Amino acid sequence: MKAAYLTALRRIELREAPQPAIRRDDDVLLDIDTVGVCGSDMHYYRAGRIGEQIVQYPWIVGHECAATVLAAGPAAAHLAPGRRVAVDPLVWCGRCDQCLAGNIHTCREQVFLGCPGQLAGSLVERLVMPAACCFPIPEAMTMTRGALVEPLSIALWAARLGAVPNGATVGILGAGPIGLCVLACVKHAAACTVYQTDLLDNRLALAGRLGAGWTGNAARGDVTGDILAAEPLGLDVAFECVGKAETINQCLRLVKPCGLVVIVGIPEEDTVPFEMNEMRRKEIRVQNVRRQRHCVQPAIELLAGGEIDLDALVTHEFAFDDVAAAFELVADYRDGVVKAMVRIGE
Repeated sequence: MKAAYLTALRRIELREAPQPAIRRDDDVLLDIDTVGVCGSDMHYYRAGRIGEQIVQYPWIVGHECAATVLAAGPAAAHLAPGRRVAVDPLVWCGRCDQCLAGNIHTCREQVFLGCPGQLAGSLVERLVMPAACCFPIPEAMTMTRGALVEPLSIALWAARLGAVPNGATVGILGAGPIGLCVLACVKHAAACTVYQTDLLDNRLALAGRLGAGWTGNAARGDVTGDILAAEPLGLDVAFECVGKAETINQCLRLVKPCGLVVIVGIPEEDTVPFEMNEMRRKEIRVQNVRRQRHCVQPAIELLAGGEIDLDALVTHEFAFDDVAAAFELVADYRDGVVKAMVRIGE
């Protein structure tokens, strides 16, 4: 079968890979249809790492995917061939203290699709995953929406951690796919005022269409000053969806005393400096987001029921043979790209 391998920085190649096989009773063999290109893929593509997770070439990336069941082990008989599924890329052990407490996202033995040293990614024609990671989607749901379930589930978990009430003032720094998914979840959860920033006008325009009450381009002005001029007491909650020290500390300046900063973005660096004086004087709470916890099925239901519509995020689609072009487009933010999808199937 064909698979897309990272073979060096900013180089991705289609190569032959071994056919996967069912080995465990709960294994499911999947025919991959659609894979989303994610920001974390870009860290591996441009920098070869996220913190201590360093790519050893060649390596298969990708984790946002929707697929069709080809076969299943005896313990996964409910996933019959032909069933269409959204895939949770996190495989947990089910035995550690975290799993037993319901915190599968912080499983001590977890492995993740496309993560160096863990599981090879989903940019392949076929993949084997545990049944617990395969969530049936309605027949009416497109595979594109099925692949959007994974980033939406992360945003849904972030919004739950942020616990935004009606009437709150909210900042979202970053209007890439995750920032826009957070916006959709926050606006679905509460009647709130959202201030959203980014460096790209096309993404800010999309944020406005999805419900942001104010948008600002940080490349062209003092967005922190502008937001605080509109909200002189500060914001209740700020979501950092970029993964940069600059925007993390911008969130600290934006929130009011005893406010909350939710860090959703993933920094490439091992350490990020915080403006501790700002944090201490205002007694700011900082909440990190580790993927998601039990939000895949709710995300499917939100998309299937039309309560959240993310179709506008998908700006580009590529055939599997053109996967290298997809990564280059996203890496350089070209042609107004927001979300690129790779079609593995015919």
